[in-house]
Amino acid sequence: MGEFHYSAKSAGGKTITGTINADSEAAVLRVLDEKDLFPIAIRNLGGSAKRRKQLFSRGIPSRDVGIMYSQLGDLLGSGVPLLRALNSLVKSTVNLRLRDVLKEVHGAVADGKSLTQAMREHPEVFPPLHLAMIQAGERASFLEQVLRGLSEFLERLDELRGKVRGAMIYPALLTVVGLAVMIGALIFFVPRFEPLLSGVQQAPPTKLLFALSHLVRGYWYLLAIVLVVAIGFLWSALKSKAGRRFLEQWRFKIPVAGTALRMVAITRFCRILGTMLANGVPLLQALSISKDSTGSPLLAERVAEAAENVRAGKPLTEPLGAGGMFPEQIIAMISVAEESNQLEKVLLHIADTVERRTNRQVDEAVRLIEPVILCAVAAAIGFLALGLLLPIFTMASTLNSR
Repeated sequence: MGEFHYSAKSAGGKTITGTINADSEAAVLRVLDEKDLFPIAIRNLGGSAKRRKQLFSRGIPSRDVGIMYSQLGDLLGSGVPLLRALNSLVKSTVNLRLRDVLKEVHGAVADGKSLTQAMREHPEVFPPLHLAMIQAGERASFLEQVLRGLSEFLERLDELRGKVRGAMIYPALLTVVGLAVMIGALIFFVPRFEPLLSGVQQAPPTKLLFALSHLVRGYWYLLAIVLVVAIGFLWSALKSKAGRRFLEQWRFKIPVAGTALRMVAITRFCRILGTMLANGVPLLQALSISKDSTGSPLLAERVAEAAENVRAGKPLTEPLGAGGMFPEQIIAMISVAEESNQLEKVLLHIADTVERRTNRQVDEAVRLIEPVILCAVAAAIGFLALGLLLPIFTMASTLNSR
């Protein structure tokens, strides 16, 4: 269904303009013919309207979407018809952007579309992972359970994401403050000492400090250009598949922190795959969707190989165990789960267990990062003090010797 702008002449010769929602230009011509209007020009607005809708709907927090799923599941579980439940959500939803999306979903369902088809028109809000689970729930008549499971799934992912981000706030703040102090000292503090120490024999730390001060004050624009170019090059490199793979390999090799990041990716994969299987999504489709939802290029490669193995009738665990991405105990648990046909239960159990362990590893990584950053900031400030105080001590000792 697209939006068309038309200009037409009435039987009296009057020019009439307006917009019509229709499937094609031919459908617009039929509507105008029924109204006894002679078309002059018809323009399709569907592409621009869709882009505006996507820009407007972008940025809806997953927490709000999860709350909406929970409320919709509760309404359906209480026997409220789908259209009435959607209408109730439109009235009660606080997020204005999500409310507008729900209005369009309600309108599409009222026109005879299924809930999955209506949500598929808003991929910026409802990703393929959600749609696959909702479609399975609609087909098997347990939609309310699927919606409640989706709500819980989004809540757990949001908690894990918030845990990692919150843990990195303090180290990032330390880094920013340390850099600001050093740059401020090189611009405003060090130049005041340079005339005083010009006649004193300067040690290498003092010479280097004054040289850095001259560089920052005299060529700051070149440094800014180099920084912007470096960031742009790094950003474009990380956009490529090879760049993301290299960054992933480098991150996973970081002591403690790398292990925590790897376990976060494994937790996400296990929870996504287990939740989809528990809600009736076929294994191959679930693997295809979870591959694109893990956020890890290396893990996505392993999952893609696992999907090919399953398609060929082979075990799921062989590709997952390759490359050392998954710990041996997790591979063993998945292997036994495949044999006993309880894969979804075991995957969710693994996700819960690994998540608790990952929370501890994240705390350990942060406790390791904080003293490293503090030591780096202290070393920079110590270098600054040494470069300024060493000539003063040299001058004082020279005067005392006289």
